[in-house]
Amino acid sequence: MVSIPATASTTASPSPAGGGADLNAALEALPRDRHGAAIDLEAARARLDPLDAIGRMRWAQEAFADHFAVTTSFGIQSAVMLHMVSALDGSGAWPAIPVLWVDTGYLPPETYRYADQLCDRLKLDLHVLQADLSPARMEALHGRLWETGAPEDMRTYNRIRKVEPLDQALARLEVHCWASGVRSGQTDHRGGMHCLDPVRQRWSLRPLLTWSRRDVYYYMQEHDLPQHPLFEQGYSTVGDWHTSAPDDGTTNGRATRFGGLQQECGIHLPGLMGEGI
Repeated sequence: MVSIPATASTTASPSPAGGGADLNAALEALPRDRHGAAIDLEAARARLDPLDAIGRMRWAQEAFADHFAVTTSFGIQSAVMLHMVSALDGSGAWPAIPVLWVDTGYLPPETYRYADQLCDRLKLDLHVLQADLSPARMEALHGRLWETGAPEDMRTYNRIRKVEPLDQALARLEVHCWASGVRSGQTDHRGGMHCLDPVRQRWSLRPLLTWSRRDVYYYMQEHDLPQHPLFEQGYSTVGDWHTSAPDDGTTNGRATRFGGLQQECGIHLPGLMGEGI
């Protein structure tokens, strides 16, 4: 059985924005485990670091029970974590893990078809999240924000279509800890992540943080998981159709996203409601 640290840590390193006292106060305000005990951040990281990916997810499931969820983009590597979710759900030990998918309304047709394929096969408890503004209404009020070349417009787009819908769903579903498939080699920001971090007043778990592209590929081969259709067209990452591109030998990975203006959409950055994206 996975042990759950019972007291909040006082040894975590101070954040750049404030001292240790500020960080400790922020940690005390974070959600507690299913027994009502505070999570000791340093002890939890030490417990999680040697575990494999599904072991990390099992830890979160046992720690937070039905307050644990997983996010997905149905992108190039998404099948890996979704397969692990299906395996955990199949044990019947805990309620099915909610899978949260932010559908911006601008995903490639291949992604929508791929999502159906994986949901059919893995029997996921899928929750589709969408912005309050429809794509047409957003364009009428704000224009085609991804076309201006202005970083602030791209931040506005990501806040409206991605960050706010996810934050609203996390609150509505009372999610205390959410797992994502980010990997440390994808962006500079992700290179500084830990397997467990506080993000926007919740716990963020990264089961695949230390995985390489090769690890992803071999896992999918071993479990006979289908590739995203755009993988065969040279995409190593895919999001919205208008801000994704295949690798071209010069620009690769996350550098192909958002027209080169940025590498993060804001979902994995700290702050409230996308602050600081």
